[in-house]
Amino acid sequence: MNKEKLSIVIPVFNEEANIGPLHQEVAEVCRREGFEFEVIIVDDGSTDRTGEVARSLSPVRFIRFRRNFGQTAAMDAGIKHATGSLIITMDGDRQNDPADIPKLISYLNEHGLDVVSGWRKNRKDSFMKHFVSRGANLLRKMIINDGIHDSGCSLKAYRTECFEGINLYGEMHRFIPALLKIRGFRIGEMEVNHRPRTAGKTKYNWKRAMKGFIDMLAIRFWTRFSTRPLHLFGTLGILFIAVSLITGIFTFIDFLEGMEISDTALPILTTFLFLGGLQMFFTGLISDILMRNYHESGDKPGYYNIKETFSN
Repeated sequence: MNKEKLSIVIPVFNEEANIGPLHQEVAEVCRREGFEFEVIIVDDGSTDRTGEVARSLSPVRFIRFRRNFGQTAAMDAGIKHATGSLIITMDGDRQNDPADIPKLISYLNEHGLDVVSGWRKNRKDSFMKHFVSRGANLLRKMIINDGIHDSGCSLKAYRTECFEGINLYGEMHRFIPALLKIRGFRIGEMEVNHRPRTAGKTKYNWKRAMKGFIDMLAIRFWTRFSTRPLHLFGTLGILFIAVSLITGIFTFIDFLEGMEISDTALPILTTFLFLGGLQMFFTGLISDILMRNYHESGDKPGYYNIKETFSN
């Protein structure tokens, strides 16, 4: 038997036709490969028989939300209940192939990685979903550039220590590799099989896409300015004030030349830019104070974690 214990985390919402066969596939793969394992199914407030079906499975650790909180919240709950040294996350719609689990683990160990993300290179989704996903991935590369082709693939392998001190919310499960890369963990990616959905309905819609975009911007901010927000807001504030001085000079020149101030928008623009610049700058100062308090309270240093220490 392999020494590493696996925690298979599967968030589900209205997947009564899929969760039973998926559990069977996962259990068969883990037993065949000799893994000690647990299957953690998190029911995200399903309104069908998903919960009843999940309760009847064995082995299983079952968590049920009182209402629908979203896939990220369900994944976070499952991860926090995991007891294995390796965590595997996957969707409950059977589009992720459990046969890829041993391959992910082998790739993780062979390359000395902390995270391996699945890449659905040959996706079996509708044209529209595939098109939207490609656009979202392109946008993600431009904003956060985590080095992953397909961060939206839920099939991933993690070392448990990756999630120490991390809480997931919004649609941030899509950006876990980016969060972990910020913290210094080693990220890898490999191609995985992607299967067509045979039962149930997709839960992806424009609302999730919008939430994901907002979370992407939040991660971008956290990546660049989490320890010194004054660098962002202060720079913008100084830029606004500098432009206001330029427009103010032109306003004064127009006044000296006899132009009616009411005939031009420059005075309003100057005032707006100057006050906006001051507001930006002081927002940066306040944010900087708040971030210092955050890092200093509860013993949270500016660096995130230490891999190891050594004395000789």
